[in-house]
Amino acid sequence: MRKNKKRHDDHHVDESWLLPYSDLLTLLVALFIVLFAMSEIDTQKFKEMASVFRTEFSSGSPGIMEQPIPVEDDSKEKEENEEEKPDEGTTEVLNLQELQEKINNYIHENNLTESLATQLSEEGLMISIMNDVTFEPGSADVNKDGKVIAKEISQLLITDPPHQVVISGHTDDVPMNNAKFGSNWELSVMRAVNFMTLILDNKQLDPDKFSAKGYGEYKPIVPNNSTENRSKNRRVEVLILPNYDIAGKIEK
Repeated sequence: MRKNKKRHDDHHVDESWLLPYSDLLTLLVALFIVLFAMSEIDTQKFKEMASVFRTEFSSGSPGIMEQPIPVEDDSKEKEENEEEKPDEGTTEVLNLQELQEKINNYIHENNLTESLATQLSEEGLMISIMNDVTFEPGSADVNKDGKVIAKEISQLLITDPPHQVVISGHTDDVPMNNAKFGSNWELSVMRAVNFMTLILDNKQLDPDKFSAKGYGEYKPIVPNNSTENRSKNRRVEVLILPNYDIAGKIEK
């Protein structure tokens, strides 16, 4: 009997080495999961998964593979958010419309509908100021009423983000030839520059965003065939340029 028992013990195989081998395989699988997760999911989800691994290893739980990995497909949600978000051109039109409403309120509150007007186009937001309320005939010096208007407009031109602004002077077709100005070109340029200078007295505005032009009588809004039409052509225009392309974004 003893001899048979001894022979049976000689054939028994020690399998204790399988335990560390099993742990090694588990660690390798966990490593591959982590590497895959880093390439497929966002940082927040990776942190959540890493927390699961830390809990499993610290508790010595054998069920490391039983924990679900929180991977969600959020591409559809991102597409929906992008569809709901208006593009930059549409947003810019809304901003210019809001600014136009503020300027129109100022015009109506001060009974200036005969002297000031606004127009929003793909070129930008235009403020037209009749010369009869800002300049004396043949002069480029801004009068008292014009200084008040320039100050008020300067406040309305403070926007975030700021816009490029072009100020242009226009005259009628009556020839100009006095001691100060030899042509309507010169007169229109100086009126634009002087009006712009008053606006830039507002230190909240950036002079780098402003420019002045003079068109003389060469860009009339109506034919110069009557006294009334000539008065309409004598004007200063303040054009607020859009920061983004708004072509096709303005409803007719």
